[in-house]
Amino acid sequence: MDSINNLKDSRCYLVGAMDRVKDGGKSWREKITLPLIHIGVKVLNPCKKILHSFSEEDSRHWIEYYKETGQFSRIREEFGFIRSADLRCVDISDFIIVHIDVNTHACGTYEEITTANRQKKPILVWCEQGKSHAPNWLFFMLPHEHIFNSMEEIINYLNYIDSLQNTKGLQRWFFFSNLYNQ
Repeated sequence: MDSINNLKDSRCYLVGAMDRVKDGGKSWREKITLPLIHIGVKVLNPCKKILHSFSEEDSRHWIEYYKETGQFSRIREEFGFIRSADLRCVDISDFIIVHIDVNTHACGTYEEITTANRQKKPILVWCEQGKSHAPNWLFFMLPHEHIFNSMEEIINYLNYIDSLQNTKGLQRWFFFSNLYNQ
C-alpha cells in the first residue's frame, strides 16, 4: 500500500438489494469490507445496523409477517425509519459502492444512487452481469469510468485513487483529510 492514503478516514456506504436476495445482501458486503478497511476506509454496512432495537433480520421477519397478514400500515409505521436511516448513511458517506444484479429488483438502491448523485459523490457501481449489461440510466447519470465489471475492478480502482499523488483531475472526488485534527 502506498503511503499517500487519500482514502484514509473516508466513509463508504455499501448500496445494493437486500429484501429480494437470499442472503439479504450480506455476502458481497462482507467480502468488500476487508479491502476497504485495509486502506483506512470506514464502512457503513446496512446489514449491520441496529435501529430502534431491531436487527436487519428482525425487521425482515416482521415486514414479511405484516405483508402476509395484510397489516400493511404497520410496515411504514414501525419500519419507515429504515429508509430514513439508509438515506442518512448516503448523506454522511464520502462515496458509495453499489452492487447491481439486473435480475434482482432493487427499489431503495436507485433512490440511494440518485441521492448520492445529486450530492455529486463518487458512485462506484459493479454490475453482476458486467458493465455492458448495466442499466442504461446509470450511464446517463454517472461517468462510465465509475461503472465496473466486478468487485475486484472496484478494489483496484480504489487502490489507485488511494495512492494517487495528483488528485486535481478526478471527477467527484474530494479529499478532506487535511481538515481533520488541526
